[in-house]
Amino acid sequence: MVSASFSLRSSLRFWLVSLAACAGILSTGALGRWQWERAAEKEALAAELAARSVQAPLAGAELQAALAPRTAESNPDKFLFHSVKLHGRWLPKYTVYLDNRQMDGHQGFFVITPLQLAGQDTVVLVQRGWAPRNFLERTALPPVLTPEGEVEVNGHLVAETTPIYALGSGQGEQGFLRIRQNLSLDAFRAETSLALAGLVVVQDGAPSEGLLRHWLPPDTGVQKNYGYVFQWFALCGLISGLYVWFQFIRPRRHRA
Repeated sequence: MVSASFSLRSSLRFWLVSLAACAGILSTGALGRWQWERAAEKEALAAELAARSVQAPLAGAELQAALAPRTAESNPDKFLFHSVKLHGRWLPKYTVYLDNRQMDGHQGFFVITPLQLAGQDTVVLVQRGWAPRNFLERTALPPVLTPEGEVEVNGHLVAETTPIYALGSGQGEQGFLRIRQNLSLDAFRAETSLALAGLVVVQDGAPSEGLLRHWLPPDTGVQKNYGYVFQWFALCGLISGLYVWFQFIRPRRHRA
């Protein structure tokens, strides 16, 4: 009687453990596969963005559509990283310096200046380049040349300036903050009343005007997905290995 009861409990425990192990293996395997598919999608997106960057610059109606203010019906993502060639004049009084930005391993500023397009009211925020900071005087602005008159700007389109963790409120003069941690397109539009375009232009080209432009390729986060793939498949393998060990190998070795 005792033996039968013990056998029943052992059988029940075996099936419960088997069901739990099966659920764990299936769920972790599915999560690993999902992350693998996400990584493949991001690799395809990176390839598409790279292809856009070497196409002819947007012009005419396409350029107008890309620079139009965002609406619920618009789809600005289809224009991201397309190259553009703009003509206009700088609005240096609205120049902003984004702090704690790196280029070539050095700390400094990303310099942002609005560009009013020639013959239009539309103003485009242009991330003109990187300039080093003065570590002896935190509020000192780097010497950056801003040409007067009409200029030509070659660059590519992005959604916003890349945000970072806000470490401070920045330094400003007469209420307008020159040095900032981040810059929101909508907030800057409300602050300045400028007719800002719906996308930002990152200026390309050789160093000039006291600015470097060694931009990194777009980061789609694919490496993070591959990290998750490894974690989930490793956990799946661990559950499988522990199940086989404790349910089959160890009992046989114990009986032997």
